[in-house]
Amino acid sequence: MKKIAVIGAGTMGNGIAHTFAQTGYEVSLIDISQEQLDRAVATIGMNLDRMVAKERISLADKEATLKNIKVCTDMADGLKGADLAVEAATENTELKLKIFTQMDKLAPAGCILASNTSSISITKIASATARPEKVIGMHFMNPVPIMKLVEVIRGYATSQDVMDSIMELSRKIGKSPTEVNDYPGFIANRILMPMINEAIYSLYEGVAGVEEIDTVMKLGMAHPMGPLQLADFIGLDVCLSILNVLYEGFGNPKYAPCPLLVNMVMAGKKGAKTGEGFYVYTAGSKDLVISDGFKK
Repeated sequence: MKKIAVIGAGTMGNGIAHTFAQTGYEVSLIDISQEQLDRAVATIGMNLDRMVAKERISLADKEATLKNIKVCTDMADGLKGADLAVEAATENTELKLKIFTQMDKLAPAGCILASNTSSISITKIASATARPEKVIGMHFMNPVPIMKLVEVIRGYATSQDVMDSIMELSRKIGKSPTEVNDYPGFIANRILMPMINEAIYSLYEGVAGVEEIDTVMKLGMAHPMGPLQLADFIGLDVCLSILNVLYEGFGNPKYAPCPLLVNMVMAGKKGAKTGEGFYVYTAGSKDLVISDGFKK
């Protein structure tokens, strides 16, 4: 593989583009918004600057990485000559189905179509195409340039050749791929989201406060951050979406989203990206301040 197309220039998309470009691949970063593309390239540049400052890469490496990235608002142009197209749009089923229908029509016949979905069925996504054997899941972890894991999800029709190619490609870009079958939430979120949901239930039921819950998990379970802070960084709306996929997919009440989570998302308090979730996030501040609604 030589050319990689990445559809969606948000947090995950720019991280995926960064990772492929840094390992020598030609990358076409596609988004309908030129403003979003400009922000993505600026973010990649800043992240590369940090790596240069920490002497993880050289200035020449940074320049070569940026040179490997071309931005595009036209999907047809961006997909020309692509060997792999990775969709990294919002975690919304209808949106992903629409994008895959377009990708299938515009991408070269031999192009593999991958989704960075964290919970939506690859088999369902593949059903929107005429090449289900070439559709696969590549669930990267955030931040993509740093985190090693890639969940590689085999859809019902995904061919063994495609699975082998993506596993090999993942290793070439410095990741540790793990093969997973296509069931709701896969492995990462099937285990992580119920834990986060239980932490929110513990807060909702008054068992403990925000800081106490996170402290128990950090100090008692050696987690780098507590589940409530992690939920804020993932995005409470994303957590809710994944829990709904689990709940609907299995029909098991243990996956039902906590009412507190539902209310917070409806109120627009979606975590770090909106400035407030379980904590308040102020630009430039590294101090964690508990949101007013959860103070004792």
